[in-house]
This record gives sequence, structure tokens and C-alpha cells, in this order.
Amino acid sequence: MSDVLAELTQSRHFQGHVYFYTLGRKFVDDSYDVPEEAKQIMYYSLAIGHHLGVVDCLKAVIECEGDEYLTWISALPQDGEAFNKMKGYFVFGEITIYPEHLNMLALAFDRIDTSTQNARSQQLTRDFIAALGDIHREPTMYMMIRGIR
Repeated sequence: MSDVLAELTQSRHFQGHVYFYTLGRKFVDDSYDVPEEAKQIMYYSLAIGHHLGVVDCLKAVIECEGDEYLTWISALPQDGEAFNKMKGYFVFGEITIYPEHLNMLALAFDRIDTSTQNARSQQLTRDFIAALGDIHREPTMYMMIRGIR
């Protein structure tokens, strides 16, 4: 095991359960009494990506244990952008995958030699690439990977 992987096993997130959430739907909380002139600011904020009175409804599409997650991402080149993105889960306890990450991640996981992966890692790769495809087809979607201990 490399030094990087050994260090990741020391993360407090290693022992937990990992959930891959995707945006199922989004709605504006209109329970606030917003003056008409302020609505333009709210709509502009939404257009540029700020979440002002917006509720994101996330649903879990993939689940695994922390050790399964590490085994799975360890098949990526450790000096690569995809590994660095995915190992962020162990550093921060969550990572967010936006449309600008799709190509880089899909290509990296697609390049993994499946003969070097166990059955669980192969399934995670298939499910992850499928979820990335869903985001590609609906660019307002994103994915959040979070852990629960």
C-alpha cells in the first residue's frame, strides 16, 4: 500500500458509510414575502448559481463503505486529477461533482483495467459512470459524495 493510501486509511471518514447523492429536483422556497423589486435579484442569483431561498432535493444513488471507496479509487493513478478529486472525500468528508468534472472523471474511471478490480469496485465504476452520464444529460444536476459514520 502506498504512503498516500495508508494516510487515507487514517481519515475519520474511512470507517463510515459513503453515499453518492444526485440532485433529484430543486425548488424555490416561496414562503418568504419577497418584494417584487427584489425578485429580480433572486432570479439573477439563481441564474449565476447562488442558492438564495433554493432547496436542493438530493437522493442517494450509490452507497458503499469507506474501505470499499478507498479500494475503488486506488485503481486510479495517484498522481492524477481524478484521484485527487475523489480522495477529497477522506480529507473533507464530502466532495461535490459538477458538470465541469464529468469528462475528467468518466475518462479516468473508464480507463481502469477491470481485471485489476474486485467485483464491488467494478460495480461502483459502472454505477458511477452511469450517474455521471445522468448529470451530463441534465446539466443542472450535480453529485455530492458524503459520509455518515
